[in-house]
Amino acid sequence: MKKKILVVDDEPDFLKIITMRLEANNYQVITAPSGKEALKKIKQEKPDVVLLDILMPKLDGLETLKKIRAQNKKLPVYIITAFSTEERLKLARKLSASGFIMKSSNLKKELEHISAALRMSDRYHSS
Repeated sequence: MKKKILVVDDEPDFLKIITMRLEANNYQVITAPSGKEALKKIKQEKPDVVLLDILMPKLDGLETLKKIRAQNKKLPVYIITAFSTEERLKLARKLSASGFIMKSSNLKKELEHISAALRMSDRYHSS
């Protein structure tokens, strides 16, 4: 069975690129353009892992992560960032982010991180 990844980002071009890359690597991809939409999709779709953009309008990544953790402490959530302050990253760690993925034109390293996250999610789903 394909692993299900929820990618949350307000940039349509990034969502399109990462979706194609992940699907090419045999993952099922669900997308959400906002934190609010992500919270709905987590309940409906039960993803194995969430990739969450830290900088989004309205409900940003940190607020979304806070709400995810209030409902689910074990779901692997990786913060995606092109640039972020050390303060934001510290806050994300405090909120139990599973890790960080830097946005770049080369997604090979990101895919390795995602694969590691999915291995963690196997433990989450089996507990």
